[in-house]
Amino acid sequence: MGKPSFVPLPPRFDPGTTPEQAAQGFYKTMSSRRTVRMFADTAVSLETIEWLVRTACSAPSGANKQPWRFVCVQDPALKREIRLGAEEEERSFYYRRANSKWLEDLAPLGTDEHKDFLEIAPWLIVVFKLAHGDDGSQVYYTDESVGLACGLLLAAAHTAGLATVTHTPSPMRFLCSILDRPDNERPFLLIPVGYPSDDCVVPEAAIVRKQLEQSMIVR
Repeated sequence: MGKPSFVPLPPRFDPGTTPEQAAQGFYKTMSSRRTVRMFADTAVSLETIEWLVRTACSAPSGANKQPWRFVCVQDPALKREIRLGAEEEERSFYYRRANSKWLEDLAPLGTDEHKDFLEIAPWLIVVFKLAHGDDGSQVYYTDESVGLACGLLLAAAHTAGLATVTHTPSPMRFLCSILDRPDNERPFLLIPVGYPSDDCVVPEAAIVRKQLEQSMIVR
């Protein structure tokens, strides 16, 4: 086992801004984020998507193994295949697998088995978690690591003025075959990315957030 090497931590903050101001500013930006299912077909550049993925890849990960893969899809034929596969799973969910309470909880959001946004959004970012490294090496805390990366990706997209929705058709193995992924990759999340349509609306219920005291405990 080699001896670890360390380097100085680079400057990270504007010295003219207090931590409170910086945190409040970021909150104000992110508090306007909404899950969107009504997209415009307006193009988003590959460079923009690359910066979003770079941000996601800056996330912490178990032993710095970075157990993620971001497959960014813009090809209309592939998006069509993904939509058809997702809707097949969603029909099974809504009409056979979901219990009445689950459907009741989803009702205020107005979701159903129809996922036309999977073709309309200019990009689909399909996030895969790695069961092991490409060289067979072990990875650690995979779900936690990939979840953190996805959170950063959503924040980066919102900061760039883009809309997203986190879509989780279950099971998602159909994505492996459509996108020709290797055996060590497991679908984790499907994230359409684009601009909201001009007539975009969001469920009123989705705007309601828990009060801070419901989520935070100070000891």
